[in-house]
Amino acid sequence: MRHRWASNLPSLVLCSTLLLVTIHPVALAQSAWEEDGWLRTSYAQDRLEAGDEFGCYGVPGLSWDNDPGAVASACRTYVEERLNASAWGHHPLSIFTPDTLTMADHQKVASQNFVVHGDDTGLVDTAWHSSNDEPNDLWEWYNLGRRGGSLEKELASLETVETAIAEGGLFNMYWIGRVNDATVRHDRDVLSLLDTHPDVWLTTWGEAWSVWSGKRCYEFKHETRPSENGTVLAFEALLTPACTGVTKDLPWNVPLTWLISTEGAEVVSVDGTDGELASLEGKKTLSEGWRQEGDGPLVLALVNGHPVEIHLNERNASYDILGQTQFFNNLSSAVTVAGHQTTDLFSWSKRFLEDTNVRFTWLVQPRAVEGVHAWIPYAVLGVGFLTVVAMLGVLGREGLGPLSNLAVLKKAPNPAPPHGSKQRLDVQEEA
Repeated sequence: MRHRWASNLPSLVLCSTLLLVTIHPVALAQSAWEEDGWLRTSYAQDRLEAGDEFGCYGVPGLSWDNDPGAVASACRTYVEERLNASAWGHHPLSIFTPDTLTMADHQKVASQNFVVHGDDTGLVDTAWHSSNDEPNDLWEWYNLGRRGGSLEKELASLETVETAIAEGGLFNMYWIGRVNDATVRHDRDVLSLLDTHPDVWLTTWGEAWSVWSGKRCYEFKHETRPSENGTVLAFEALLTPACTGVTKDLPWNVPLTWLISTEGAEVVSVDGTDGELASLEGKKTLSEGWRQEGDGPLVLALVNGHPVEIHLNERNASYDILGQTQFFNNLSSAVTVAGHQTTDLFSWSKRFLEDTNVRFTWLVQPRAVEGVHAWIPYAVLGVGFLTVVAMLGVLGREGLGPLSNLAVLKKAPNPAPPHGSKQRLDVQEEA
């Protein structure tokens, strides 16, 4: 029995080793980091209510180059178990990816429901690397550009930001709150420009993608009826299974901006199910509402599935649904600011609480644990060594490889009888 157990030892070692190889990336990664406790607090909820977004940067202990799908999956779980990604949706849409990944790698990341990959990822297909680089396909968002520079003082350029606003389109800026133990200062002049410029939509990666995605498939219904003082136009952008199925329910149901020509009639008010919608005059962050300048078209920002009644001051008023605008509130440019390597939300964001209305896409990751798990590399090497030894042992039992003498010993013949034994038998037979 003992010999049988010993003969099966290589197989047992091999099976155990394969099990360790299977589970060690997740197990070792979880032992290599600790969470940012701020993500579970009311402070993080305040950031969500203000309009910030939470995406992913990475996970210590997991390698982008070795298994990008595992990094994306672990990071998505890290966010979803702690807070919503946005006020508009639970699941995260945005993730940092290095410029070493192939398109096949990006597809693995996208399989974890990340639709915006940034910043400069090195792919041929791009989105918003210039004001004219408008995305046409989903995979172009796998290479979100970086325009406008950094928010860091001494690195930020007011002229660069002014140029980006004048060119239009979406431009993405860079921010990191700390380098080692040093706090990074931000440029107040750049923030002031973004806050006060009338043509800039202050948004996030996931919001911008959801608005873009909403224009790819939409349906609406509309009708008019007379009222005591004019005409009521009933309008609703529909949330249909046909449209949500195209994008696998990934886009957040954010307000989409519509242009409606009222043919010279004045809009008196716009009423929703919860009362009158707010004015969009001067509004630079995503919300429902409306505005009309003179006899121009009605600008209406509305979430799909929210019916409204538009009150016009003329009887039998005519109208025309012109379609959706490129950006929220019919603004000409949009800016996102990505907070890279956010391991401490409070330290990264506290200075922006009352200083600006600029919205941040916080690309979060757990904090690496230093020194406590120095054994991890040796564990990985040990797993590899045991795998080789076990395989050689199995091959050796079959008479193959450098340990083939195991098979020779196993099959060795019984020892020959002592010399003369045959003679004694012959003598007995003769007797």
